[in-house]
Amino acid sequence: MSKIRIEYDSMGKVEVPNDVYYQAQTQRAQDNFQFSERRFPTPAIVALLDIKSAAAHANSQLGLLDNAMAAAIQQAITASKQLDFSTHFPLDLFQTGSGTSSNMNVNEVIASLASDILQDKVHPNDHVNMGQSSNDVVPAGIHISTVRHLKALLYPAINSLSDKLAFLADEHANLVKTGRTHLMDAMPITLGQELQCWRLQLNAAQAKLQQAELNLHHLPLGGTAVGTGVNCDPRFAKLACDYLQQQDQHPWQAAPVPALYMSSQDHTLAVASALKGLAITLMKIANDLRWMNSGPIAGLQEISVTALQPGSSIMPGKVNPVIPEAVAMIAAEVIGNETTITIAAQSGNFQLNVMLPLIADKLLSSIDLLTHACQSMTDKVFADFAPNTDNLTQVLKKNPILATALNSVVGYDMAAKIAKRAHKEHKSVLDIALEETELSEDELTAILDPLHLAKPHQ
Repeated sequence: MSKIRIEYDSMGKVEVPNDVYYQAQTQRAQDNFQFSERRFPTPAIVALLDIKSAAAHANSQLGLLDNAMAAAIQQAITASKQLDFSTHFPLDLFQTGSGTSSNMNVNEVIASLASDILQDKVHPNDHVNMGQSSNDVVPAGIHISTVRHLKALLYPAINSLSDKLAFLADEHANLVKTGRTHLMDAMPITLGQELQCWRLQLNAAQAKLQQAELNLHHLPLGGTAVGTGVNCDPRFAKLACDYLQQQDQHPWQAAPVPALYMSSQDHTLAVASALKGLAITLMKIANDLRWMNSGPIAGLQEISVTALQPGSSIMPGKVNPVIPEAVAMIAAEVIGNETTITIAAQSGNFQLNVMLPLIADKLLSSIDLLTHACQSMTDKVFADFAPNTDNLTQVLKKNPILATALNSVVGYDMAAKIAKRAHKEHKSVLDIALEETELSEDELTAILDPLHLAKPHQ
């Protein structure tokens, strides 16, 4: 049996491998785009397949597509999802900026399978792509795949991490430690307060992400080539969105002005920026953890991060905070992805953005990475979170900054003198204050109580 077959498109004949379901246009793209080992993202392909199913349903309802053919197309889409995507959806990420090649790849695979099912010719453009254009379908696919990824992966991971931080904040609500500003000793706080701040920062980042997500619920289906809806029934978009909503229970709506979501990508940039905000939050937490874990002798040694692997090829016994380090690198990658999407989002020329595949890749990649980062922090850092209570307490007792609590009693200058003596003579603020003031030990003990200083209004 021949290893190739001949397929035809508007430019003529093309040799295509005999064991694939794609046809001529996909093969041309495969020949033209060999820039990387990266492929058009699988979640975006699945979203395109689902859009094709919604389109077949809508066109059937409108009487534009034979019911039997619509059923064959939908059956083919179900079968398509079981294929080896690397074989049948092989196109390079770096392709035509509209994603036309991947749209046609999906159309052709569905058409081939549907033709086998129907035992009649199903055309990739005339039937599978009816009422559509790459220019409205690909942006819609980006919206769908991004929202699905957020809801199925990232939000649950953030919630688990937030819940864990809430539990630990309550558990360590009264464990007092040295606060730090400029990396220098500052007034006392509780470990619970520190954990609670991380949690609130995380929750705020998620809230901004959820707000940015709302614009992705609008799908530009029905806009076709330039947003005007040429070659598309005006009822198509609502029927297709209603069908998609029934399938995955997400609130998809037909965009009132499809052109907005085709010529502009401000809405996906807003999501990318919110993802960057989450990355910055995770980097802050990761770096705080690295400082708090530093030691075990010459560092802060406030906590002990779970030992996961040997930390050095030359220094026996060394253990590093590997998960916080990995999370910090993930954050750097996501920040870089947002920069890439910034450049891509400004590549809207007139009625179409021409960097859509890159936007899809960077959005979905960032969501995947941040999901794994949150899960790893929950499961491998905070699951066995262990503060070094004795060390926290001993360091706090020696902190000359405690003299700040005396400002309102003895004045700033005297408090500064006490702090400097305590630091110079390696004595506690209490001991020096007993020598420098007329306050009793009981009075000073109450004023300098670390828990009271950490919670002065409770």
